[in-house]
Amino acid sequence: MTFPETGLPPALVDALAKESITEPMPIQAAAIPVLLTGKSAYLNAETGTGKTLAYLLPLFCRLDPALAATQAIVIAPTHELAIQIQRQAGLLAQNAGLPVRTILLIGGTAMQRQLDKLKKKPHIAIGSPGRIRELIGMGKLRAQSVKSIVIDEADRLLMDESLESVRLIVRACPRDAQRVYVSATERPECTREAQAQAPGLQMLRAGAAPVNPNIEHLYVVCEERDKPEMLRKLIRTLNPAKSIVFVHRNLRAEIVAGKLAFHHLAVADLHGAFDKTERKKAMDAFRGGQAQVLIASDIAARGLDFEGVTHIFNLDMPTESKAYLHRVGRTARAGAKGYAVSLMTEPELRLVKRYEAELGITMHPAILREGVLAPADGPLR
Repeated sequence: MTFPETGLPPALVDALAKESITEPMPIQAAAIPVLLTGKSAYLNAETGTGKTLAYLLPLFCRLDPALAATQAIVIAPTHELAIQIQRQAGLLAQNAGLPVRTILLIGGTAMQRQLDKLKKKPHIAIGSPGRIRELIGMGKLRAQSVKSIVIDEADRLLMDESLESVRLIVRACPRDAQRVYVSATERPECTREAQAQAPGLQMLRAGAAPVNPNIEHLYVVCEERDKPEMLRKLIRTLNPAKSIVFVHRNLRAEIVAGKLAFHHLAVADLHGAFDKTERKKAMDAFRGGQAQVLIASDIAARGLDFEGVTHIFNLDMPTESKAYLHRVGRTARAGAKGYAVSLMTEPELRLVKRYEAELGITMHPAILREGVLAPADGPLR
């Protein structure tokens, strides 16, 4: 299927061509025709498969730029993901020559500036559930004209502390407004909640494999105390243009960032960034190539899309296979090759069998020998 065959107008097809996007990915081919009709849907596809454009493109088609009103709301679980979605929406509007206005509504920024921008009646509001809920409650963000509401990373937003905010936002929108739920993984309780919010919800899935087959999974065994030094050696040995290091704790991030910087490696610490300005600085440095290594947590990196990431390093191992899935999904995007290298202690080796069984992958043991990362169980693919 081509983009014109999905029903997109020429302006949007041309806009995609300017970004060298000429063929729809499976989730886009499945979602765009359905969402163009105004139906509510749940989009489920692995990370890095174009889910953001899968909902933004039909959303743009349903907007009336001449109408000075907020017509779409996109909710994201993290500030970074919201920023990324707004950047993609802005680029799409620019390349298509469409006068579509967007606004970013997240906490940690000046409320008055957001209130001033809301007076200009942006067509699309993108932000975190807490701030969007707050502004709707104040009567400053008017949801009466909303035609579509998107819950991105639904497997996270439809649980725990975010759920009530999402429910209130959805209830504030017209009953016939389109609901779009998006995630890389499915949780039964989240699916049930989405179906309760949107009766008749259409389930759209793409990609049979939960993990991108272009990723090579490796693990290196070492003592816990030796992990930061082993990481440094691995980065020096592999010399990736862009890599992401996943950690659990702030202290660990600070130690690792300091060690890598001491050895003249360009590092951006997203995990240790405590405010919006610091996070943006870290993301821009990594995205622009000034930093070779980005240190992040699962929460900080969730949903983020950085071009050219070739290696994922797991310094702290996740206990859940789904968390591992989200991490490694940052690499091998758009058909490229990628590597996931996990630093594991002897007790953590039990996770290898869990990941392999639950994700359908094969993890290869590897060792550093004479400045080369060598497979311990045969040649790599």
